[in-house]
Amino acid sequence: MSVTSSERLKDFFLSLVRQSFGQLGVGDRPITDYIATVLTDFSRSERLLALRGADGRRLTSVVEMMLSQISPSDRTRVLGERELRKHIGDYTLFMSGLFRRFVERGGYLDYYLEEGARSYHEVSRLAAGLDTPPHQPNHLMFEELSKGFEHYSGALDFMRKCYFSSSAGDDPFAGFYRHVQGWVRNGLSNN
Repeated sequence: MSVTSSERLKDFFLSLVRQSFGQLGVGDRPITDYIATVLTDFSRSERLLALRGADGRRLTSVVEMMLSQISPSDRTRVLGERELRKHIGDYTLFMSGLFRRFVERGGYLDYYLEEGARSYHEVSRLAAGLDTPPHQPNHLMFEELSKGFEHYSGALDFMRKCYFSSSAGDDPFAGFYRHVQGWVRNGLSNN
């Protein structure tokens, strides 16, 4: 059975997250596994910018994401709100962790930290009332992500400093995606 580039990338991120978080003493195995999955998913720009406005434009602002439409029926609305909040929690964790300097320059780090924690809390609250399939993260994990959001974001920033440093003046997004594309294209064992 061949291993896909996505699986190799997930293994790579899992190793980095476990090592970095372990050095800092934050996060248990379900948390580190989940965060490695987020990093893997968001290494594809179409996943990072998955939400679209009514006009079809990709949403890049957390405020725009919060204002996006949610389906009207009750169960569909709860599922839609849970997915929206999960995406916002994941997005703010990814951005405030790996692209902290960019978020700080924009003056919204505190907002991302607050909204990320709030979003994961809402995911936990909404997931508690749903029958969650066994392969999906449960509400307790999202509650932990909410409570420790700032620590997990800081641990990702630590990981970035150790493994993804870029030159001054580099576009941090282009540099990150260039690294990821190289790992996928050339194989992770060479890095």
